Amino acid sequence: MGKRTATNRPVRMKDIAKDLGVSVITVSKAIRGLSDISESTRRRVLKHVKEMNYRPNMMARGLVTSKSYNVGLVIPEMMHSYYAEVAKGLSAAIQPSGLRLLISNSECNAELEREEIQSLLARQVDGLVISSFQREGGTDIFDQITASGVPFVLIDRGIPGLEAHYVGWDQPSYGTMVTEHLMECGCTRIALIRYPAIDSGPTRADGYLTTLKQHGFMVSEAYVVSASYGDGTGYDAMRMLLALDPRPDGVACHNDPVAAQAIRAILDAGLRIPEDIAVIGVGNIRYSDFFRVPLSTIDQGSNLTGQRAGELLVNLINSRRRIPPKKILIPPRLIVRASTMRQKVGKNLSQVG
Repeated sequence: MGKRTATNRPVRMKDIAKDLGVSVITVSKAIRGLSDISESTRRRVLKHVKEMNYRPNMMARGLVTSKSYNVGLVIPEMMHSYYAEVAKGLSAAIQPSGLRLLISNSECNAELEREEIQSLLARQVDGLVISSFQREGGTDIFDQITASGVPFVLIDRGIPGLEAHYVGWDQPSYGTMVTEHLMECGCTRIALIRYPAIDSGPTRADGYLTTLKQHGFMVSEAYVVSASYGDGTGYDAMRMLLALDPRPDGVACHNDPVAAQAIRAILDAGLRIPEDIAVIGVGNIRYSDFFRVPLSTIDQGSNLTGQRAGELLVNLINSRRRIPPKKILIPPRLIVRASTMRQKVGKNLSQVG
C-alpha cells in the first residue's frame, strides 16, 4: 500500500478503497458498521479512515440514504455525572458508523420527555436511547416512535407493560446488594432513602424489603423515605430518619448525590460515619471518593451501559429485519470505602476502592 501524500483535495471514500485494495462498497460497509464484512477488514478500514482524517459528506449521504446520521439521547438529569459517562460510552460506540449524538434533557418530567422525543423525531434522528420517566400506561409516546420507524433502546429502567430493547440492571438486585453489605458491616436498623415511586415495576426498594425479611431483620415503613437528587431533599429525608427512635444505624441511598446529602445531615447532627451510621449509595459517580467521608457505592457500569446501548442501536439501525426486544443487564460491582467501614470487611465483598 503506497503512502498517500497530503493534498488540498479532501480524502474521498474511493481514495481509502484504493489505498487498501478493497472496494468502495467494503469501505462504506465498514464505516456504517454493517456486519457482512470481516472484523479484521472493518478494523483495517477504520484505522486508515482515522489516519487519513477522512470525513464523509453527511449531507450528500443523507440525501442518498434518507438518513440524518444523528442519534438522540434523552436523559432526566444533565448534571448527574452518571449520564455524562453514559453519553461518553454511547458516543464512542456510534461514531465508527458515522453517527453523531444529540442530547436532550427531560428534567425528570414525563411530559417534557415526550416533547423532547417528538422534537428529536422531527429532526429525523436515526435512533433513540432513552432514560425514561414515563409511568406504567404512558407508553403512547413509544407507540409514536415505533410508528415512525425509528428504533429505540431504553436504559436505566424499563416501562412496565412495554416490550422494548433495554440496557441496564435488575433493579431489585441493587436493593439486595446495598442491604446485605450494611448487614455485613454490623448494621441492625437499616433504612432506605429511595427515589419517589414512578412506576409499579420491580424497584430497588423491593430488593431491600425482601432482603430484610429473608434475614429476619426489622421491617418498618418509617425507615423508608423518599428523596430526589438535585433539590436537597436527601438532606431532609436523612433528618427525618435521624428523628426516629431508634434511629437507623445504616442507610442505603438510591444514588450517590442523595447519599452525599445524607452524609451532610448526619455530620451536621454531630454523629459519626460509619461508627454511628453507615451510608452507601449507588452510581459510583466521579469524585464520590472525595466526599467529606469517602462513599461506599455500587458501580453501575455507566460507560459500559452507553457502549452496549450504542452497539445495540447501531445494529437496529442497520438491520433489514425486525429484531425481537433484547435485554442486556450490566453486572453491578460493590465499591467499599470509608462510609461503611465499621469493622473488618468480609472476603465476599468485591472490591475496596
